[in-house]
Amino acid sequence: MSLTFHWFLPTYGDSRDIVGGGHGVPVGTAGGARPASVAYLGQIARTAEQLGFAGALTPTGAWCEDAWLTTAMLTEVTERLKFLVAFRPGLLSPTLAAQMAATFQRLSGGRLLLNVVTGGESTEQRAYGDFLDKDARYARTDEFLHVVRALWRGETVDHDGAHVRVEGARLSRVPDPVPPVYFGGSSGAAGPVAVRHSDVYLTWGEPPAQVAGKLDWIRGLAAEAGRELRYGIRLHVISRDTAEEAWAQARKLLDGIPEADVRAVQEGLRRSESEGQRRMLDLHGGSRDGLEVSPNLWAGFGLVRGGAGTALVGSHTEVADRIAEYHALGLDEFILSGHPHLEEAYWFGEGVLPILRRRGLWRHPAGEPETEAPAAVPFSPQPVPARG
Repeated sequence: MSLTFHWFLPTYGDSRDIVGGGHGVPVGTAGGARPASVAYLGQIARTAEQLGFAGALTPTGAWCEDAWLTTAMLTEVTERLKFLVAFRPGLLSPTLAAQMAATFQRLSGGRLLLNVVTGGESTEQRAYGDFLDKDARYARTDEFLHVVRALWRGETVDHDGAHVRVEGARLSRVPDPVPPVYFGGSSGAAGPVAVRHSDVYLTWGEPPAQVAGKLDWIRGLAAEAGRELRYGIRLHVISRDTAEEAWAQARKLLDGIPEADVRAVQEGLRRSESEGQRRMLDLHGGSRDGLEVSPNLWAGFGLVRGGAGTALVGSHTEVADRIAEYHALGLDEFILSGHPHLEEAYWFGEGVLPILRRRGLWRHPAGEPETEAPAAVPFSPQPVPARG
């Protein structure tokens, strides 16, 4: 199976420095030198499409623009690119969500992917009028997706649950194709919901050994539920012609982070209810030292950014090697990003993707010719000493 790559749309603004925001980070701290205009996001989307990315993730939360509205606008300036729209069950009815997805599919030509975000932070959820605790939110997501899936099958749904109640719910037209559901979650409450309803289970970029353990857990739950899932990972990336150039860029990003910002963001992130966020924090402990937590895996982003906090850093060949290593664990989909998102898309798309194509791991979704990169040494997993 060819690997699938998605890029990221910074709907909170972009910059040559790391832009904060996300889980546990106070509203108003995100934003960059490049505003999240339709014109700029359209540049990123068209670039990703041309380079061979299959889709683009759009985040959700009070710190960024609304994902549904933004991506609906961007369908008009792209032709093939799919949009992985993050949304939160419970902030709208399941019938309305199912209808919105069906409309998006018809009007975009089937370019919707859905990323279910249950909501890890009670403080932000309460700002939206949601006062359930974390476990109850997962229980509600379970009911919500049960109703949505039934509606997409064309059923008339009556459901009277602890959190969701609908009567005579039905869609006039079901989506064709049904949008794939992407779902992440590291807590005990998240796993069973993920395997019942998702098509693709997502993890943040932890070291390979930790990712392998998480995938074994989810595979076991999926087997018990009689389901087979696909698996994906969310990472940042800094890829250059040489490893020295890539690590110099990582150091530049790190040097641009004021210590006061690190302290403020880390204080907020330590209050996060998200198990995935806790695992991200454990990789660096808020320290600037020892940020290469696994060969070519750098945790510097997590100092000032909630959510995905690690990046693949190295030469194009090294980054391709690490992707092949993750793929060997069973990961087929990679959701990537980098600052600035426009330039980093080119670095990865013109540097790494041709290497993966020559190894038989990737092909352009449109079947177009790709820019050649210098000949690469075939991947052979070897232990690489971590940098301090």
